[in-house]
Amino acid sequence: MSEDHKKTLQTQLWNIANTLRGKMGADEFRDYILGFIFYKYLSERMHLFADEILQHDGIRFDEIDETHPKGKEMLAAVQEEAIERLGYFLKPSQLFHKVAEKGARKSDNFILDELTSILKHIESSTMGHDSEDDFEGLFGDLDLGSSKLGKTENQKNELIAKVLSHLDKIDFRLADTEADVLGDAYEYLIGQFASGAGKKAGEFYTPQEVSTILAKIVTTGKKRLKSVYDPTCGSASLLLRVAKEVPDVGKFYGQEMNPTTYNLARMNMILHGVHYQRFDLRNEDTLEHPAPEHAELRFDAIVANPPFSAGGLRLRPAHDPPPR
Repeated sequence: MSEDHKKTLQTQLWNIANTLRGKMGADEFRDYILGFIFYKYLSERMHLFADEILQHDGIRFDEIDETHPKGKEMLAAVQEEAIERLGYFLKPSQLFHKVAEKGARKSDNFILDELTSILKHIESSTMGHDSEDDFEGLFGDLDLGSSKLGKTENQKNELIAKVLSHLDKIDFRLADTEADVLGDAYEYLIGQFASGAGKKAGEFYTPQEVSTILAKIVTTGKKRLKSVYDPTCGSASLLLRVAKEVPDVGKFYGQEMNPTTYNLARMNMILHGVHYQRFDLRNEDTLEHPAPEHAELRFDAIVANPPFSAGGLRLRPAHDPPPR
């Protein structure tokens, strides 16, 4: 059943991405559709988590009155638990389905400002907590004021409202589905966008066939890995493929110099059910500025699909004399 659900999700999500982008290039629309899928995931996860906490109070999370003293008290308690266990917090009014429903209304449906505020709130809710580094700037590539979305504010709003409305109709079934189902569907989308990006694809995605072979090589004879590291981690597809071969992986480490790809990698990790405390990804050029925290560590496995291009590995030309 989970395999069928995964294939259905892949088809539904790609159809949305492919049909709603209009004249925008697939690689340009990528950051929007992947970002909104991630927002929907965080929202549904928050909703399920809060409902479980509030079960003994006989109230659902999205029924809480945010302006009432009792409601504020409940939200404060939920927020404390959510920050500790999920790493972030959303208010009931900030849930994905609330914003999508507002955007679908014929009147009072302008949601761009509210949506921008909500995405910033997700990041700011982590400030001062252990999850701050893993959520900081996570939605930085979702420029809702970009002219790519439309010439006027209304055109931009109409497109975003359509995307949210279509996504809102898809049931991620987080409560009764393995974490990897949605994560794999998300990675499928990354792969689809990569296939249309030509040479640029290697900057953020390792083809599944390649990552599978590499993962099998480093995990041969292993049943558990305390740690795995990728110095050129891209969207983290290779790191996550290792976890397919050895389900018991303690912690994932990686470094990626492209900020947009770095955001994709963090989203990809979280969507695959990897808790924020189990991954440590850094945004920097590994050759020029390797993360000091990583340099001091020893890893059970190291994988890499280096970008052999400008800005990637700086290979010495064959005719240069070797250094003395």
